Amino acid sequence: MSNSQRPSLYLQPSVNTTTVITTTTTTTTYAPIPLPPLPPPSSPKDPKLYPLINAHLPKSLRQFPLVFPGGARATFRDGEAGEEEMQEEEEVSSGNGWRQIKRDEQVDSAKEVNLVEAIERYGRKRSYSNENMMEGIEATTGFGPHPPRKKAKSATLPPLATQLNSAAPPSPLPSPHGSPPPENIWPSAPPSGHSSPQPQSQSPLQPDVSLTTLLALPNLLTHFSSLPQQLQSHVLLTFLRHSPLPVLRTLHSVLTSTLARDFLTRLPVELVSQILSYLDYPDLARASRVSKSWRSIIDSDPVLWREVLKNSKIWFGGQSENAFAEAIYARRRRDGPPIPGSLSLPHPYKMLLKSRHLTRTRWVTNENPKHISFPAHGRAVVTCLIFSHGRIISASDDHSIHVYSPTTGELLQSLDGHEGGVWALAATKNTLVSGSTDRTVRIWDLSTGRCTHVFGGHTSTVRCLAIVKPEWIDVENEDGVVTREKWPKRPLIVTGSRDHSLRVWTLPRAGDDEYRCYGADDTEVDPSEEEVEDNPYHRLHLEGHDHAVRALAARGRTLVSGSYDCTVRIWDIITGNCKWVLVGHTQKVYSVVLDIHRNIACSGSMDGTVRVWNLSTGECQHTLSGHTSLVGLLGLSPSYLVSAAADSTLRVWDPDTGELRHTLAAHNGAITCFQHDEFKVLSGSDGTLKMWDIRDGSQVRDLLTGIVGVWQVVFEGRWCIAASNRIDSTVLDVWDFGKDEGDDDWIGEPASGIYDEEDDDEDEDLEQAEVDAMEQDLELGPSDTDEVDLEGTGGEDEDAEEWMAASAGPHTPSRRSGPSSRSGRPFVFGPAGGPGAATAGVRPRIPSTVDETPTRPRTRHYGPRHR
Repeated sequence: MSNSQRPSLYLQPSVNTTTVITTTTTTTTYAPIPLPPLPPPSSPKDPKLYPLINAHLPKSLRQFPLVFPGGARATFRDGEAGEEEMQEEEEVSSGNGWRQIKRDEQVDSAKEVNLVEAIERYGRKRSYSNENMMEGIEATTGFGPHPPRKKAKSATLPPLATQLNSAAPPSPLPSPHGSPPPENIWPSAPPSGHSSPQPQSQSPLQPDVSLTTLLALPNLLTHFSSLPQQLQSHVLLTFLRHSPLPVLRTLHSVLTSTLARDFLTRLPVELVSQILSYLDYPDLARASRVSKSWRSIIDSDPVLWREVLKNSKIWFGGQSENAFAEAIYARRRRDGPPIPGSLSLPHPYKMLLKSRHLTRTRWVTNENPKHISFPAHGRAVVTCLIFSHGRIISASDDHSIHVYSPTTGELLQSLDGHEGGVWALAATKNTLVSGSTDRTVRIWDLSTGRCTHVFGGHTSTVRCLAIVKPEWIDVENEDGVVTREKWPKRPLIVTGSRDHSLRVWTLPRAGDDEYRCYGADDTEVDPSEEEVEDNPYHRLHLEGHDHAVRALAARGRTLVSGSYDCTVRIWDIITGNCKWVLVGHTQKVYSVVLDIHRNIACSGSMDGTVRVWNLSTGECQHTLSGHTSLVGLLGLSPSYLVSAAADSTLRVWDPDTGELRHTLAAHNGAITCFQHDEFKVLSGSDGTLKMWDIRDGSQVRDLLTGIVGVWQVVFEGRWCIAASNRIDSTVLDVWDFGKDEGDDDWIGEPASGIYDEEDDDEDEDLEQAEVDAMEQDLELGPSDTDEVDLEGTGGEDEDAEEWMAASAGPHTPSRRSGPSSRSGRPFVFGPAGGPGAATAGVRPRIPSTVDETPTRPRTRHYGPRHR
């Protein structure tokens, strides 16, 4: 209780009934009686030594009723809390010239009477009548003669305090001989001329032990404070021995909460993590509800949640977890600081635990997810399908790109502009990049649906592309020293084409100058005649492949390209140097994946094998055999490498050892699409879309049956989208595996491992730093390769023809396809002799055959071109 606040007694209003001819009832309300305040401490009290000095009393001790002799009732209110509660109780609405009257309040209510006035009225009444018709308090009188009768005067109520001998503790008990107190604390009332009357109505208050104790409490406290601690303990223990059980329970509730020590807030964080690591997730959830401090400690402990992830067997090595954490931190920086006073934000590892738990369980336990279907692209083939920022983006060979809502299936945008089928898509935030058979690359603003940039330069179909975002990577210099650097300095676009080459572009930012290549808006002009040197966004032209570039993957500074020339090339997309030409496949390479953390690349070929390459040495670490036909699709996650082939099977491998984990065989035709994560595989083929458990290789369920074919499938978090053919139309199916509102915190992990939560665009000086670094790393030199002129035409129909031919049965190499002429030749690997060079002994040349993919490359110099 604050020293500035004084406890008070609130007397119950007295009621007096008088009957003469009519009955009159008078109700008198008394002002609060202020009790003497507690003395302030002589010196400041140390809260550690006096833990109860500032403790809040329970409500039952801050306000409680008292009954005095004769039946008078009062309420004790302790200081500030009691006053605030009374003010709240008496609060009424009011305005200028009016006041709301309570339901039980009368307009002519009795005037509040001060205790002094009540005592004086009581004394005057006694002097005129034997009947006490007036409320009051009979004063304590002495034994001497009465003073002469005088008219009572109004007096101010003196402070209710006792002037006791400081040498001895005051006694709250009445004297056994009725001796008067040291000081008369009540105002005197005129004596009555008659004998002591027997009042018929009770006085407002007759002092007893309770009131005497309250008045003497300050002196008791002062005396108690001066006692030795041993005697204080003895006195308190003596009181407690004579206290009933309810009193002991009240004291226990106060002492327990005050003397309890929060060990989590006092121990070192290392010990706290060790202690909490023994709790499972439900116990941690209950512990976090103990207090705000406990919740803050538990939620923000990365070591704890890392151990919980490991114990739950959903920790995948650290790289994916760190990427998730960095994405969450970037999102929080973008959203701004939290609201002051709000709960602290949990560590990203805790959010990841919940998201992975939901991913592991909901896809299996939710047997009836929300499902909608809607037509898309008429009867055309869906060539690309991505899910980005809550939007479904699909591309088709009907030249169109559509954006749909996953919740309603509504067509949000239709992006038109390409003059040919769209075969490559990539998105980041509100930017979409597309590549088409019209040989152009287009950049779209998804917030407006406008095509802001058109890049020309490729002389054949743009078959594959990727957006390369800045990320921290390990870079080894010439001295073998590894440093941590962020590359590229700003997002780039890498495109691969059937013209045998790749190109590197700068991804335009929002607000950058728009650019449209020559012939972009004129169907009569060939955009391949564009002079890319005039395009400010063009950076490099990577040449070296002898055939169409079918697949690519890029992270940091590393680019991997797979070609129909049976080779895989490793490039530095900052300098344009070809670091390695990886030779080993005997037929066309259809798919590649990249893992910069393991420093490996994987490739799938029409020869039925999957090869794992070491990016540091260029060696083939593993050759994964088992498929009997074209391996057209590859997927790589932290723990699994999955290959899908035209032999109707999928195979799950260990990317580190090359060991075959599972063979997923239940489809009846070539696998046309699939995606996987650390828990499941979704695969589409003729007539079905299946879900598999990647950990044991078992089939979980069929999501689609009775259809003609599945073109594409993607999933992220709670969402799954599939594009399929239903005899006469193309349909998009959307599943939502979330169940309740708690699943709104379900954050999906992208299959690529790259999150779209990076900070806003870098400063201009960072861009200049990139230009300086590129100029410094770039090594330009004249090409020692003669010009090559290859002519021809081609389209994307060849892919489908080769796929269907491969799915018909095991492929037998023929002399026309080239591999038989090299079957006895050892596979040689090594660094390229120069940028884009293909020297003898590094890779075999592919003889020109009539069944090769016809392409239409323009005459170019081999070697990188930098802008």
